[in-house]
Amino acid sequence: MLGDDGALAGMSKEAIAFDNTTASAKIARELHAEARKRGLHFIDAPVSGGQAGAVNGQLTVMCGGDNAAFDRAQPVAMAFAKAVTLVGDSGAGQLAKMVNQLCIAGLVQGLSEGISFGQAAGLDMKLVLQVIGKGAAQSWQMDNRGGTMVDGKFDFGFAVDWMRKDLGLCLDEARNNRAPLPVAALVDQFYAEVQAMGGARWDTSSLIRRLRNDK
Repeated sequence: MLGDDGALAGMSKEAIAFDNTTASAKIARELHAEARKRGLHFIDAPVSGGQAGAVNGQLTVMCGGDNAAFDRAQPVAMAFAKAVTLVGDSGAGQLAKMVNQLCIAGLVQGLSEGISFGQAAGLDMKLVLQVIGKGAAQSWQMDNRGGTMVDGKFDFGFAVDWMRKDLGLCLDEARNNRAPLPVAALVDQFYAEVQAMGGARWDTSSLIRRLRNDK
């Protein structure tokens, strides 16, 4: 971004750097400030939706930056997204992505425990997931990963390595704003166990593997 041959060096005045990287809010604010010094604009715009969302143009994009630059960028971003929303000033997009990852981490652990418990009890878990998926337990993770978790298939996109990187960002930020993250810290260590099992590139639903006797 900042090198002599970097992205900002090659941009025309008033152009917008629309950055879909998931990084820290601090980095986003630094890049925003540097862009403004150069007469440019910067929007931190991390995404959610996984590989399937990217392939199908159905990503959710959470943005931080200036209103005027966002208004110009949003119609372009809608080419690969179903929702593109400005959630606050520079860095806010990254913070919103952290909230997203924190919610997913706890949810996948709960889903893993539920499926593992049901299998230990001898239930037909695909049938059970169909039933409870019509009630309060329903989630995107249950609908899209529950069945594959039962089948032990974990090659559907967002990798454990990437989730650990994102949870690391969350835990770093929490040390600054003093938000307690006991579940996220625990799940991060569970993902470290999955990495040690050879699952660095399995998708995040592989969290259930550490609960199985056939690890």
